[in-house]
Amino acid sequence: MTMPEIAKERIEELKARVASMEHPDEALVDLMHEVQAGLGYLSDEGVELVARIAGVNPMKVEQLATFYNLIYRRPVGRKVIHVCDSISCWVVGADDIFEYLKNKLGVELGGTTIDGAFTLLPICCLGACHVAPAMMIGEKLYGDLTPEKIDRILEQERI
Repeated sequence: MTMPEIAKERIEELKARVASMEHPDEALVDLMHEVQAGLGYLSDEGVELVARIAGVNPMKVEQLATFYNLIYRRPVGRKVIHVCDSISCWVVGADDIFEYLKNKLGVELGGTTIDGAFTLLPICCLGACHVAPAMMIGEKLYGDLTPEKIDRILEQERI
């Protein structure tokens, strides 16, 4: 898998910024996001690249990467569906939403659809209690979920 030119350019910009920083590890999350944008996930080679650019131990990058829900250490689908499993969403039916999505997509939690379109993951909170149950696809938040609404959303997002 190779990094697209756009990601390479952005990483070069970040390298220049990191070189001028007093604390280069402040840019670790930005660097991880750029590598992930280029490859689709943060591979072991990506961890090494981020560590090299920031001048830190790869273990520091690994620890940070596994802390953040939006950094993926293994390949994911073209779009990731994060379903909120906070207490607020759970009380109003998040378990039913998970079950519906697992059946609809034919995957378990953490799984990716056969066509590579979607990966289904839980997330501890989306900050959308006012529209619970909620999910996020990419950076778009969807709330007040029902099976019918999910069907429409998936149809739109598959495009």
